[in-house]
This record gives sequence, C-alpha cells and structure tokens, in this order.
Amino acid sequence: MNVAGDSSLLELDSNGSESTEDIEIVVNVGGVRQVLYGDLLSQYPETRLAELINCLAGGYDTIFSLCDDYDPGKREFYFDRDPDAFKCVIEVYYFGEIHMKKGICPICFKNEMEFWKVDLKFLDDCCKSHLSEKREELEEIARRVQLILDDLGVDASENRWKRCQKCIWKFMEKPESSCPARIVAILSFLLILISSVVMCMGTIPELQILDDEGNHVEHPTLDNIETACIGWFTLEYVLRLISSPNKLHFALSFMNIIDVLAILPFYVSLTLTHFGARMMELTNVQQAVQALRIMRIARIFKLARHSSGLQTLTYALKRSFKELGLLLMYLAVGIFVFSALGYTMEQSHPETLFKSIPQSFWWAIITMTTVGYGDIYPKTTLGKLNAAISFLCGVIAIALPIHPIINNFVRYYNKQRVLETAAKHELELMELNSSEGRAGGSRSDLDNPQAQQEGKEVPLWSSRLKVSHSDTFIPLLSDEKHYRTRLQSCK
Repeated sequence: MNVAGDSSLLELDSNGSESTEDIEIVVNVGGVRQVLYGDLLSQYPETRLAELINCLAGGYDTIFSLCDDYDPGKREFYFDRDPDAFKCVIEVYYFGEIHMKKGICPICFKNEMEFWKVDLKFLDDCCKSHLSEKREELEEIARRVQLILDDLGVDASENRWKRCQKCIWKFMEKPESSCPARIVAILSFLLILISSVVMCMGTIPELQILDDEGNHVEHPTLDNIETACIGWFTLEYVLRLISSPNKLHFALSFMNIIDVLAILPFYVSLTLTHFGARMMELTNVQQAVQALRIMRIARIFKLARHSSGLQTLTYALKRSFKELGLLLMYLAVGIFVFSALGYTMEQSHPETLFKSIPQSFWWAIITMTTVGYGDIYPKTTLGKLNAAISFLCGVIAIALPIHPIINNFVRYYNKQRVLETAAKHELELMELNSSEGRAGGSRSDLDNPQAQQEGKEVPLWSSRLKVSHSDTFIPLLSDEKHYRTRLQSCK
C-alpha cells in the first residue's frame, strides 16, 4: 500500500514540473469538492491553498502539515473545516475581497480565515463591523466572567487589609454576592426615595414652621430624617471609596460624581449656616443655602445605580445622539420658519400678540411640541392656518427619530440580557469541566503540582477553571490554543 502511494506521489511530482497555470487542485472541505486552478491560487502565494501547489514535492510530511488527509489516487486534499465559510473565503481569488454570509459567526469566520492564511484586510468593511461587534461582546463576557472568578478566588498572598477591602467592595457594590449585601442595596434604594419625598414635603407651607425671624423653614422632624439619610449616603460613599481598587477611576466615575453632588450641598449649607453669617450678610447666606438646597434634586439620579432600566435608558440616549441631533435640527428649522411667518401674518391685526420674531419663538416651540399654553395665539385667518401647519409639522418632526431611539433601547436591553446569560452559561461549563476533571483523576491537582505535593485541596475556581471548552469559547480567558471543527457552531 505504501509502495503504491509513493509511486502515485512520484507521478504527481513528475507532473508538477509543468507550468503552474496547468495545475488543478481538488479540495474536499467538509464533504464539498472544489476544483481550483494553479493560475488562480498563485495570485496569493502565501495562502494555504496556494501552498498546496508545490507541497507534493515535499512528501507526505509537507502534505499533511497543510491538510487533514490526502488521497493520492483521486489527487484530492481533505479538510475538516466549515464548507460554508470556505465558499466565502475562496471569493478572494475571484473578486479580491471577501463577504461573510449571513448566519455565520464572525469569530468563527475569522478563525477560518486564519486557517486558510487569508489576511483580514480582504474582508469587506461591512463585515468587519460585525466582527468588531462580536469581539466586543466576547470581551464583555470575558470581563464579567473574570470579575466573578476574581470574587470567588482567594489569594493567600494578600494581607488581611487587602482581603477585608475586597470583602467591603463586594458587600457595597455587588448585591448579588450575598443576602446581607442585597439587603443593604434595598435599604439604600429606600433611603433615596425617602430623602426625595422629604425634600418635596419640606416645601409644603402647612408642614413648615416659623423661625425667630419669621421666615418659613422646614419642620425639624423632616430635617432630622434628611440628616439621617445624608449620614447613610456619606457612610456608603466613604466605604466604597476606601475599598475601591482604583480610587482615581472611582472618583471620576459619572455615578460617583452624582453621589458627591447629592451629599455635598448638605455639608456646604451646614457650614454656611453656622460660619457664613460671620463673613457675609445674613440675606446672602440664606440665598446661598436656598440655592444649594435646590441641588438636592441630584440625589434622584442615584436611583440609576440600583435600576438596570435607568442604566439602559441612559445608554440608549447616549447611543442616540445622532437621532436626537436630527430631532433638534428639525424643530429648530420649524421654529424659525413658523415664528417668522406667524409674526408677518399677525402684523395686520391691531391687537396682535406677536410683538417680535424672537418673542414668536416661544409660540412656535409650544405649538410644535403640542403643549399649547394659550398665552400667545394667532388672531388672523392666515395666522391660524400657519399654526395648524406648524402643529402638524411638529408632530411629524418629533415622530421621525423616535423609532431609531426605541430600537437602540431594545437592542441594548436585549444585548445585556444575552451577555448576562452567556456569562452564566460560561461559568456553568467551566464548573462542569472542572468537576469532571476532579472526578476523573483530580486533573486540577495535576495542573497544580505544588498544591498536590502539599496535600491542599484545589478549589473549583482554580486556574484550570478559567479554561472554557464550550462552543462559545472565549480566548481572553485562556492562553491555550483551541481549534474548531466544522461540526461546531457559535451559539
């Protein structure tokens, strides 16, 4: 059998002395046969298919380094790869660019291009965006999984303060880590609501009292509740700041800046009340305190820390700046046009309310946004017709960008749910794989010889646990090299 195979190989080698243009290469990728010609493959000599042209002269070792199997009788190379992805990859030889078919995982397709040694620069820009989006999703999943693994792992080299700092951070920042942490998160949420309600109730005249100078001030009971809430918010912020692994990033975070803005007015007002009267007039102190009390409305934004819906809304608005800009542009053009028309048409009426075009801006704004206060309204027939047209145009201008904004919200919300489910799925597969390894001979101990020698038990969240063997393999969690077959697909 070997003699026949060697003779066939020598025969092919003798035929390989002919020109490259006359060579035919037969490849079988996942059961799909394809006949390729040498002049076509030689356009990109660094690719795997082009290397098949001259691999016969190197013997079987060279052949099997490029393919999975070879049939000398049929002169056919076999590859256990995805045939659908291969149909896209060979387009580079015909058209000079590659388009990824719909339904193929971008990460899997990237791995296929690397196997066939085709540069990613041949991938069209529209397909590169899908690849970039998928890579970002995998990075986010890897980040979430790594955070959970870091929380589970205990580094024996850390001192007592580091371990205590990590426990405080989990307790304050991750309500899902334990039942007490969940209770603290619920308590913080309720205190935010209570402080907001107290702020509103403090402005009711019936609940206010008169001070020594006859001015209305908040009731002492409401003031005490406010002080207790601020004390809790201060303690919460200080604990989170002390336990933060990166204090600079923590201080510059948007939500933490909101926390400071919600706490700071109370202490500034307290300082001005006790010490400000000595440095400035009492009236100025009261005005400054009143202005700072208005800043207490910032604490309502603290709810976003405990509400995934508000976080999703914030992200959707951030991703919809273009649509919001179009909305403002449409309204700005309409306001300018209809206010100028309204001013011109109403000048013939002796009791006109349109004194100037800038004053007409207010009428155009409340008309196009369908508010209609009625403080300014047209009195002529043409003016009323202009108002009706401006109303209809305002409805259309507002309705046009709403659909993309809603799509951004739904897309991000669904994406977060998918990422959360994928991270949990990845952890379950890791734990299952680690459990099977321990049951089949304590594979984790083999990977940790030091722990095996010392007789220590290796936890499930050891370094071996960080290796994923699922179809949704995340390369960021492991340095090991993994290869896919055509039977595997991305879920």
